[in-house]
Amino acid sequence: MAGGKETPRQKMVGMMYLVLTALLALQVSSAIMEKFKFLDDSLQFANENTDKGNIQIEKKIEKTVTDGGNKATDLAVLEKAKSVRKEAEEIKQHIDKLRKEIIEVTGGFEDGDPKKMYKGAKEEEKVAVMMMGTGKQGKGYQLQKEVNQFVADVNKALNKPGKYKNIALDAKEDPRITSDDQKRKDFVELNFVHTPMVAAMAVLSNLESEVLKVETTALEELASEVGAADLKFDQVIAMVRPASKVVAAGTKYEAEMFLAASASTITPTMKARGANIPVDSKTKLGKVTFTAQGGAYDKEGLSKQSWSGEVTFKFKGKDTTFTVKEEYFVAKPVIQIQSASVSALYRNCGNELNVQVPALGSTYSPSFRAEGADVIPGTQKGLVTLIPTGTKVNLKVSSNGNYIGDQSFNVRLVPKPEIQALSNGKPVDEKQGMAAPGPRSITMKAVPDESFKTFLPKDARYRVAEWDCILVRGKRPVQQQKVTSETANLASFAAAAVPGDRILIEVKSVIRTNYQNKTENVNLGTVIKNIPLH
Repeated sequence: MAGGKETPRQKMVGMMYLVLTALLALQVSSAIMEKFKFLDDSLQFANENTDKGNIQIEKKIEKTVTDGGNKATDLAVLEKAKSVRKEAEEIKQHIDKLRKEIIEVTGGFEDGDPKKMYKGAKEEEKVAVMMMGTGKQGKGYQLQKEVNQFVADVNKALNKPGKYKNIALDAKEDPRITSDDQKRKDFVELNFVHTPMVAAMAVLSNLESEVLKVETTALEELASEVGAADLKFDQVIAMVRPASKVVAAGTKYEAEMFLAASASTITPTMKARGANIPVDSKTKLGKVTFTAQGGAYDKEGLSKQSWSGEVTFKFKGKDTTFTVKEEYFVAKPVIQIQSASVSALYRNCGNELNVQVPALGSTYSPSFRAEGADVIPGTQKGLVTLIPTGTKVNLKVSSNGNYIGDQSFNVRLVPKPEIQALSNGKPVDEKQGMAAPGPRSITMKAVPDESFKTFLPKDARYRVAEWDCILVRGKRPVQQQKVTSETANLASFAAAAVPGDRILIEVKSVIRTNYQNKTENVNLGTVIKNIPLH
């Protein structure tokens, strides 16, 4: 049978059909014949009212299209409505013709009065012959074909294949038929064979009511396309609008509860923030979803923002639009930065940071930009290396392309290393000196600042690359050696040294290797070491 939401009148017709089915199962008597006649008359009366209503819907569509300036799209809808009306009317006339033929072949009315009982109310054979025909070519099969073709044409007009199901069903297609014997019957055998004439008349009336039901719902849908449908808010739901969905313990929760209604005959179009949003065809509810953007946070970490929306539908041929504006607050996500040196960064060094935003959970997909530093993304989510180039760094954090927040850092200069002279692996005491003839070798080391080395060990790799070593007696140099490695062989110095001499060391070049294994010269100025020999 046809689908769709049923009106009270349609529900009444359905109930009548159930009564009809029950009566067919009973032993036929004169009293039952009268019940069938009463049922048929009631169905006819309901069908006449439905047909009048459909005429009015068509007129509303035509008037709305005219009032709207006869737009091409609206005229196309009107043409579909006229086509549905025409085809339904043709079937109605066909059924009326069959009714008259059945009445005629079964003897007409008692006393020739249409208000009285049919003479052949109990006649079965003549009805079966007329509707079955020879080789199943009777008028019942032609009727079945036309009715089901009407349903197919309506689905095509609405561009909704399968929306309405066939009306004239064979027994195997009708879920209401459960008997195995009955299941083998086709549409005509089920409804017009071994069926009293008066019952067959009621079957025709019910078939007509089903056609009218499809016509009504199809016309109402077409009317909604041009805004000709009556604006009836027939879908009601309860809704709650809280003052805030986040409530701190010890504070009051406040919300407004109210009823919201929508019209099933109208599917509005909706926009939010200037873009169309999807609207559920059943509930007529639109879904607004977008990624909240941060910025301009107040002292409590909230950013007051708003969005605007539009709900538009056709009514009486014109677009009617309602606008809404909704305020909301964006809470500033907490950016957690883990680093050995989080308060300040070292200039020209690879400062490795682990930047996380717990509030975003698994949706966190970070990207980074920085003012005053070069950025190198890490291999894991949230890892990033900053190489400061200025005195301040401002790290900007985004997730999935949406700005989250920023974090500022001071920039420290890399602390200069301490230059040490080592003999036998131990620092030489420049104040006490060494016993003559002095060391056989000296190693010069550039020792990084301990704190810097702890924070950034990959950037705290120093090497004394060039230095001069001089054996001095009084104010006169005795021997001199230029060294391009950290360790110098001073055997020649030991052979010539006497008590009172001193070894003068002047550091010329110190090199630092950074986390990228690149080297740079360290400006230490003039570094002099004096080792007295006693």
